[in-house]
Parts: sequence; structure tokens; C-alpha cells
Amino acid sequence: MLLPKFVKVKQHFNGPKIDDIEAEISKQMEAIRLSDKVKPGMKVAITAGSRGIANIALIIKNVVNELKKLGVEPRIIPTMGSHGGATAEGQIEVLEGLGVTEDYCGAPILSSMEVTQIGETPAGLAVYADNNILASDAVIVIARIKVHTDFKSSQWIESGIVKMAAIGIGKHKQALLLHSYGIHGIRDLMPAVGQVTLDKLNVLFGLGIVENAFDQTAIIEAIEAKQIVEREQALLKISKSMMPKLPVDDIDVLFVDEIGKNYSGTGMDTNIIGRMRILGEEELDSPRIKYIVASDLSEPSHGNALGMGLADLTTKRFFDKIDMKITNENVITSSFIMRGMIPMVIDNDREALHVALRCNWGIESSQARIVRVPNTLHLKYVYVSEALVPEIQKLSHIEILGQPKPLQFDENGYLPKMAEHD
Repeated sequence: MLLPKFVKVKQHFNGPKIDDIEAEISKQMEAIRLSDKVKPGMKVAITAGSRGIANIALIIKNVVNELKKLGVEPRIIPTMGSHGGATAEGQIEVLEGLGVTEDYCGAPILSSMEVTQIGETPAGLAVYADNNILASDAVIVIARIKVHTDFKSSQWIESGIVKMAAIGIGKHKQALLLHSYGIHGIRDLMPAVGQVTLDKLNVLFGLGIVENAFDQTAIIEAIEAKQIVEREQALLKISKSMMPKLPVDDIDVLFVDEIGKNYSGTGMDTNIIGRMRILGEEELDSPRIKYIVASDLSEPSHGNALGMGLADLTTKRFFDKIDMKITNENVITSSFIMRGMIPMVIDNDREALHVALRCNWGIESSQARIVRVPNTLHLKYVYVSEALVPEIQKLSHIEILGQPKPLQFDENGYLPKMAEHD
């Protein structure tokens, strides 16, 4: 079977970008009147999650610097549910993979899975908080605000500061409790848990981060604790309006170079691929993809292959990188078992593409609608098969770069990784 030729295309999306992170952090600290909220010698915890947020290490570093100017003792707290194998050491490794280290950020990282109950929701659900945060005088809650990969909320509280306050600060124990209710837990019960945390702890402020379609920092906003819910709702709508997408909705094969926790909590962003694979939940209307090939697992995932169940095919290289213990811990905590299922394992990229095309009934390979992306986070540059060119040419936000060319595989049948940026 002959594979079609591919052409590189560039997608143009609208959205702001912050070029000077240091200046913006300083501006936000001044706007929030940080100097009036702290005293010299205070121990202030800074939350650090597991998501691959653009400039996260730089953002935390500058928050640390602003606190130090005021004589405050900052400490970085890994705040993630079951990621890193639900161990203190594993969560430090996750942060290191994101560039968040003690040396770079200039503050100690205090990692523990120990929590204490601090209250309960009006419905009687227990609320927990990390012991290192409880041992601090105050906390700053940092989170990226974006649409969630598991649900859509009429409350407009999805992935953001409130979720970080609930599942991040509550660690593995809170994650297990909320996920034991399935989608109802993380969609409907989570906001109340986060609210209890925001009410009970001395939250100096929330730092909301919004990214544009190019995975660049678009907005950084320091938010007073009492205004977090209201501002997060507004920022989520802005974030949603800037989300990237695949160039077309109807795709025979989507080839993803890498999946991983640094790209999405689900390995691949469900909003991008149009697949949820959660028991009892409806799938998204678009895009409509017949087969997804997950070629490789990213190194920063440390073997956590949650999200591989969103794909149909993968490679031996991917399979050999899976750490079943870490993966299973994350999948079981989420309770979304289908996302942890192992796809059909094929020898390499070339063979995986052949299998995907073979199973597209009645479609000649030359006419197959194939899209190749580096991951589901970086969609500025993608490759499309020759059959899609006439359709792509009509789209004003897409620029075709060069002429269609055959795919070039190495001696082991794998494709060289795509560049995410220019």
C-alpha cells in the first residue's frame, strides 16, 4: 500500500501574548497590593500542578522573587492528585520535568501526600488540604484556566483555580473521593470542595493563567480570594474563545507524534480530538475521527500513559515506555477505565499508518483524509495528506507551506518528530 504525500500547513489563530513575564508578574503583584497582605518572615506556600503550562517555571520563579522582596519565605508545594504515581518523590519528578526546580525557582519544594480534613461541603463531603500548606501562614493558588477534558460545566468552573484548590491542594485523597462519584464528582461536587478550601485557608490570591491557541501565555491575572469564582468564570469563556483546533472536522486518520501529561491531563486533549471515552457520557460532535495513531509517549510523562485508550493504534516504542504502576494509579484514581486501555500495538509508524488505512473501508490511500500533529497542545504547524489540500486552500486562517512530499521514515520505520514551533 502506497502512502499519500503530505504538505505542511500553518494555522493562524488570534489572541494576545505576554512577552515580558517578569514585568507582568510585578504588575499583578502591585495590582493585588501584595505588600499589604504579607509580613516579613511569613511562610507562604505556592501551588505547583502537573500540567504543561507555558512559562510555568518562569511564572513561579517570579512570584517567588516578589515574595522575597517583601521578606517572605516562599515554599513550592506539588499540588496534584494521583500524578507522579501518587508519591511525594514522583510528584517532585513531575515538577522537575516541567522545569520547576528548587535551583531555578529559588525556593524549597516541600512534597508530601499527607493531608488533613479542614471541613466539609454543605452536602457533607469531606474536604482535605496538604499538610505542608496547612503548616504555612498563607497560600497562593496558581492554575491555568481552560476547558476541562472530562466535562462541560453550566457553572463555568472547569479546569482552573477552583479545581486546583479542590483536587490539587486536597492531593490524592481528595482526588479519590471526588472521582469515586464519576463525572458528577468532578463536575458538580468539585466547585463546592474548592470553595471550602478557599474559605478555610488563608489564600493571599489566585493567579489565573490563560493561554492562546499557540500555547503561549496570553493572560496572567492576580485575583482576590473572594473574587476567584467570578473571575474564573469570565476567564474560562475567554480561554474557550482562543482554543486551537484541527484544520478540518472529518478525518480518516489522525497521527499524533506524542501524547503525554505535559500536553494534557488526558494525554491528548479530548476537546481537540473529539473523544471522551467515559462510561455513560456522550461523545463530542466534532471533530469526527475514524482512527487515531499515538506514535510515542513523552519523556516528561515518566511512563504515565493515561489517555492511550483514546487512541486506536500505537507503536512498540510507545508500549515499551509504559509504566503500568504509575499509569494504573492515575487511571484508577480518575475511574475512567477506557482511557487506560492499551490500543492495538503495531511495530512502528509506517505499519501503524498502513493498518489505519487498511481499516478505512472503501477509501483509496491516495484519497485518505490524514492529519499529522506533534501533539494536541501545539497545533500551529500540522501536516495534511494531499487529498485535503483543495479543502484547506479555501480556509483563510491556514497557509500552505511548500509542496506535497512523501513521508520519510528512519531505518526502524519511525517518522522524525515534528517541530512544535517555528
